[in-house]
Amino acid sequence: MGSVSVQIVEGNPHLRSLLGWHLQQAGYTVYQSADLHQARDVFQNRQPTLVILDSELPDGDGIDFCRWLQQQHQVLILMLSARNSEADIVEGLRAGADDYLTKPFGIQEFLARVAALTRRSRTSIPPAHLDYGDLKIDLVQRRVRFKGAFIELTPQEFSLLFVLAQAGGMPLSRSELLQRAWPDSIDNPRTVDTHVLSLRKKIETDPRQPGLIQTVRNVGYRLSMEILSHGSSDSQTEFVNRKKTTNPAPQRMAMK
Repeated sequence: MGSVSVQIVEGNPHLRSLLGWHLQQAGYTVYQSADLHQARDVFQNRQPTLVILDSELPDGDGIDFCRWLQQQHQVLILMLSARNSEADIVEGLRAGADDYLTKPFGIQEFLARVAALTRRSRTSIPPAHLDYGDLKIDLVQRRVRFKGAFIELTPQEFSLLFVLAQAGGMPLSRSELLQRAWPDSIDNPRTVDTHVLSLRKKIETDPRQPGLIQTVRNVGYRLSMEILSHGSSDSQTEFVNRKKTTNPAPQRMAMK
């Protein structure tokens, strides 16, 4: 099951990570770009539904990139800018932006504008629940159920599993996982390995021989959609019985 994809083109790493984090928690697939050079490559490879574009970037003017997007592609554009004069807003809208949000702004207003824009697209707004066969993800209460058992995850483990599930079985590199599943900029790929190990201990029948979260050599990790779709009833019973001894009652996850 797909979701609306959003590309953030923002030179400020803290703001970029913050916006990406909140969008991911709202159920969007997020791609991040720090400058125009990255932005063009990411857009052409990912073809997002919505581009959130800063008007001033380290290597050029966001207005020019906005015109390029408008002329060549069908995409929604939300422009962010510290320029708040009427002339600046008009210039941004004339360049092709569908909406214009001046800095500073509140997160709730930002999310509301993103939701309003994505309603214009043919892609549906991300659902409250995602169903991947044996894996059920509740985006509202941030709970995960696997083969009938509720799994208590930390917020970061939840985000990591969610991003892997969104990829639909495609392998993701450690750098991609850091960009899409972590709220802050982190350069250490071993951070991903540590959290994958922790996640496997909670969700794999045998963490020493993982089958659900698979290591892809020289790439990263993937979630086995085959296991989710064709898990046997015997393994399901084994998993549920094992989890009942360690997690007798489902608990609502809390953001930390």
